[in-house]
Amino acid sequence: MPSCEDTELSTEAFLDALLDDDVEDLYENAPCGYLSTSPDGTVIKVNGTFLTWTGHDRREVVGRKRFADLLSAGGRIFYETHIAPMLRMQDRVREIAVEVLCTDGRRIPVLVNAVVKRGADGEPQVVRIALFDATERRAYEQELLLARKRAEESEARAQELARTLQASLIPPHPPTIPGLQVGAAYRPAGAGDEVGGDFYDVFQTRDGAWAVVLGDVCGKGVHAATVTALARYTVRAAAMQDPSPASVLRALNEAIVRQHPDRYCTAVYARVEPDAGPAVTVCVGGHLPPLLARPGAEPEPIGREGTLLGIFDDVELHEVRVSLGPGASLVLFTDGITEARARDGAFFGEARLRQALATMTGDAAEVADLLASAAVDFQSGDPRDDIALVVLQPG
Repeated sequence: MPSCEDTELSTEAFLDALLDDDVEDLYENAPCGYLSTSPDGTVIKVNGTFLTWTGHDRREVVGRKRFADLLSAGGRIFYETHIAPMLRMQDRVREIAVEVLCTDGRRIPVLVNAVVKRGADGEPQVVRIALFDATERRAYEQELLLARKRAEESEARAQELARTLQASLIPPHPPTIPGLQVGAAYRPAGAGDEVGGDFYDVFQTRDGAWAVVLGDVCGKGVHAATVTALARYTVRAAAMQDPSPASVLRALNEAIVRQHPDRYCTAVYARVEPDAGPAVTVCVGGHLPPLLARPGAEPEPIGREGTLLGIFDDVELHEVRVSLGPGASLVLFTDGITEARARDGAFFGEARLRQALATMTGDAAEVADLLASAAVDFQSGDPRDDIALVVLQPG
């Protein structure tokens, strides 16, 4: 009969053999591909998982192919230029994305992890490589790229739509008026991908005078654009029926109250008579009054404060008539200029606007562009709100 010592030895040998079988089975059927190569890249061992993935025969791979030979053309170049040098310098690489070629022509995206085993003399003996199937990850990444591309295309379309819609609400160029220079400038907030509420218009009325209107509708986007369109066309229609600026703004107030009771706007309307000086009659509806700059004098606000438009059925509005005279400039502007804020929190403000206006020379178009640019530069080139202004000069 076998002794207890013999029995213990047999059991230990059995467990060792069983463990060896488990290790070998784990290697062959691991959920990832395993390869071992010599320092020159020749495959010396490969597991069944990799062979199943790719369709290769073990006898055609071991001792006959280099690891780079199993990769796509791009993968082979990347192996020679990146993976192999990294292994020589650092003894390891992690999560390098390449593609392995299958015998049927398919390509499997994989992530490569590899380490170099060195001998006692420090020389490399073997390179151990683990390959993880990245098919689903690649599909996810491609879907993310497609989603990003779709988002960028959608954003580009939205920006183009916003620019087109905004352009339809603002005249492309001020008209030519005998005896009067007209300059205008508009700067959208941010990237200009949303329709703003600032607007202006310049047109001739039925009696031969000219009308200049500038305003700011609350909010942004399509809903603001509908009110902006309503404001422009209401003002044009009303101006043809009644020359009084106050009557025109009352008609605008009534239209907003009736059609958009959840919206409001501010506006300033100027009736210009080029043959009378030129003479300008100004009416302000909840808006910042225009600034009049005359040679040798500080710019001063023109007009009396009036009621915000679109809130109340009855509004209080006043008309003020002034003559521009030689060298004068009348500037109508929105709060995108005065409320322009620097990074330190300081506002551009009306005082800074007056100071800038007092020192500027040039025709109406140049002054308009310089004032708008000054407000944008004050915000480090990133305006937080839309900016619109119109400059009138005799000449």
